[in-house]
Amino acid sequence: MSARFPKPATPLGPRARIAVVVAAVLLLAGGSVGYVMHAEQRTKGQRTEADASFALGGPALYFRDTAGGRVAHQPLTAARTGGPRTRGGPACDRFYASGEGALCLRAKPGVLPKTYAIVLDRRLREKRRITVPGVPTRARVSASGRMLSWTVFATGDSYATTSFSTRTAILDLRTGYLIKSMENIQLTIDGARYHAPDVNYWGVTFARDDNRFYATVSTKGRTYLVEGNMRDWTAKALRQNVECPSLSPDNTRLAFKKKVSDDAAAPWRLYVLDLRTMRETPLAEEHGVDDQAAWLDDGTLAYALPGGGGRGSDIWTVPADGTGTPRVAVKGGSSPVAVTG
Repeated sequence: MSARFPKPATPLGPRARIAVVVAAVLLLAGGSVGYVMHAEQRTKGQRTEADASFALGGPALYFRDTAGGRVAHQPLTAARTGGPRTRGGPACDRFYASGEGALCLRAKPGVLPKTYAIVLDRRLREKRRITVPGVPTRARVSASGRMLSWTVFATGDSYATTSFSTRTAILDLRTGYLIKSMENIQLTIDGARYHAPDVNYWGVTFARDDNRFYATVSTKGRTYLVEGNMRDWTAKALRQNVECPSLSPDNTRLAFKKKVSDDAAAPWRLYVLDLRTMRETPLAEEHGVDDQAAWLDDGTLAYALPGGGGRGSDIWTVPADGTGTPRVAVKGGSSPVAVTG
C-alpha cells in the first residue's frame, strides 16, 4: 500500500518554481555568509600581531600559549625548573623559529578551511604571507632560518585515521622559491622509483646545510622515513614506521613517533633513531605523542600532550637517550621551540 500525500491546491507554474529555487539559494548563501561573518567577528578586535617589544632572542623556550593562542616565551632554564612566561607574541595555531626568523601558521576563518603561512623576521614582524587550503598541523624552520616548511590537512583531521590527506610545502627564503606540494619529488622506495596516487608527505625537518632534509611519506597504508635532497629534488626511503621526524642540533639523530598499537587513543610512542647505526631507542615517555617533537638541546626533547585541568595541551620534556622521567615544562602550551641566540 503506497503512502498518500495531499496534492497542492494550485500547481506551481514555471516562474513560481524558479522563484522558490532562487529563494532557497539565497537562504543558503545567506547562511554561509552569516557563518563567515560570525567567524570573522570572533577574531575581530583581537590583536593577532606581536607586541612591539616581543622579539626572538635566547636562550629561551618559545611556544604557543593555549590560553590566548598567542606566542609566549620563558627562559630555557625554566623549561627544566619552571618559571614565569612572557606573553605578547603573534597569534598562531602552529609556530616554529630559529634565531633568524619564524613561521606562524594561522587558521583562516571561513566555510572552507584555509591557513595563512606567515613568515616573520627576528622582531616577529610579517615579511610574507601565503594562503593555502587546509588546516594547519606542522611547521618547521631550518637552523639558519633560510628553509621553511609547513603541512596542512587537506581533508580529515587526524593522523590516526586513514582518511586524511596532507599538503606539505617548502619555501626557500634566499631564492624566494616556493614548492607548493612535495608530491612531485622523485621518490625511491626499495631502490626503485615509486609512483602512486595516494602518496602523502608531512613533518619535514632540515639539516644544517639547508640541502638535506627528512620527512614522512605514506602510501598503501605504510609510512616511511625519507631522506631528501633539495638540489636535485629527490627523496629515498630509509625505513618504515617513522612519522614526524625531528633532527637533533648535532644532526646525528632523529626523534620520531612510531606506531606501536592499533588503539586510536594512543597509537604512537616517541623514539630516537641514530642515523649512523640506524638503531632505535624508545624514550621514557609512554603516553601516545601526536606531535613533531622539538630538541631543546642535544639531550632533551619537548612535545605537547593533552593538558590537564581543562587546558588544551601541556608541553613535556624527556631525555633523548631513553633514561629519566618525563616532566611538565609548560602548562597550557604547544608548538615548543628552543631559540638559543
